Amino acid sequence: MGPKPSQPHTAELFRPRLDEQINMKHPLVKLAALIDWPEIERTFAISFTSARGRPALPPRLIAGLLYLQHTFDASDEAVVNTWVENPYWQFFCGETYLQTEAPIDPSSLTRWRKRVGEEGVETLLAASIDAARRGGVIQKTSVQQVIVDTTVMPKAVAYPTDSRLLDRSRQHLVKAAEDHGLRLRQNYNRVAPRLAAQIGRYAHAKQFKRMKKALRTLRTRVGRVHREVCRQLHVLPEAAKAKVQDLLQRTGRILTQRTKDKNKLYALHAPEVECISKGKARTPYEFGVKVSIATTLKEGLVVGMRSMPGNPYDGHTLAETLEQVGILTGTDKAPATAIVDKGYKGVKLQGVRILMSGQKRGITRTLQGMIKRRSAIEPAIGHMKMDGRLARNRLKGALGDAQHAVMCGAGHNLRLILAALRLYCARFGLSMREVIAVLIAPLLNNRPACS
Repeated sequence: MGPKPSQPHTAELFRPRLDEQINMKHPLVKLAALIDWPEIERTFAISFTSARGRPALPPRLIAGLLYLQHTFDASDEAVVNTWVENPYWQFFCGETYLQTEAPIDPSSLTRWRKRVGEEGVETLLAASIDAARRGGVIQKTSVQQVIVDTTVMPKAVAYPTDSRLLDRSRQHLVKAAEDHGLRLRQNYNRVAPRLAAQIGRYAHAKQFKRMKKALRTLRTRVGRVHREVCRQLHVLPEAAKAKVQDLLQRTGRILTQRTKDKNKLYALHAPEVECISKGKARTPYEFGVKVSIATTLKEGLVVGMRSMPGNPYDGHTLAETLEQVGILTGTDKAPATAIVDKGYKGVKLQGVRILMSGQKRGITRTLQGMIKRRSAIEPAIGHMKMDGRLARNRLKGALGDAQHAVMCGAGHNLRLILAALRLYCARFGLSMREVIAVLIAPLLNNRPACS
């Protein structure tokens, strides 16, 4: 089942190659030459432990589609459909000749994400950092000074209200009972939706006594359905019993949780969602997972990005973030300097100088300039949310949170590299032969590119 080794393609007589039809000065073409595709293929091949069965899709195709998806903010369906229409995307993904049909079904990307796991997408982020170093976007010493901050990656869930959660739980229980032949005395399909709508009207009109009374009535109706399914659980086969038990357990949490409780359930299909408050005026509460981000001080390249489940204190995430930076950048040690905001107050790490906003003691003019530069990470986070896919995570589970966060960082890096390549060609007006001589040829000779 392992991927086939890539073989050099010979020219066909009546079929022109892609590199003979497209503009070889296009930034995507030059970016494809900067990425270490053999390393990505080697990492992805580890996910296939069996030598039997149908050969897998080319790892470069999957890696290229994931890169393009997060660089240009496209869904699984959109990135596959655009790939058919865009020859530069096909060349970036390793195609030799123009293709006129979709390479994969969009659902294959979901299965590949599960297969490669978090380690596979971290390889893609590390490859983007290496490509930035090869292209001259960052220097080798840039990773020694990083800015670290946290943000919220919202999950694709509706705004949680008690009435909505209760009614959704009842709907799932009724559907599960119908699917497995359980007979309910009452399913409240007519009464419960009306109660949920009326609760919303009472809340909007600030009639909270009536709202609480209607909410108690709705909770009673859902509790009846919950108990009836529990009584008949023993008649289900073992295969279906585990799934229904999980649904009953989540519904029980929704029935018993109250306003001031901790570890509440905010989405029936996503129990990992947390309520996080970052002090924003427009969105005082966000529902998702906390993400720690590390960027280089001068260039703003993402060198570390990881989801932090459990909504930990920012200072407790710093050591893990700096450890990831050392692994992804290939230095195997934490950066020498980390610039943070006041949310990291009190944290100390051995061998790492921590500069904090507002710090005065022992600060020289050079260090003061570095501290002022700390706010540069905020627009980077904004671009990842507006231009990338960080504003809404549609992947399932804690693994989906981890993979989505890492790929958002890789997409941001590729956008920075593409912008630098466009600026490079526009500033110097390089021809095709000059671009190869300046950027690509030194890579082939294992020499650093000219700055």
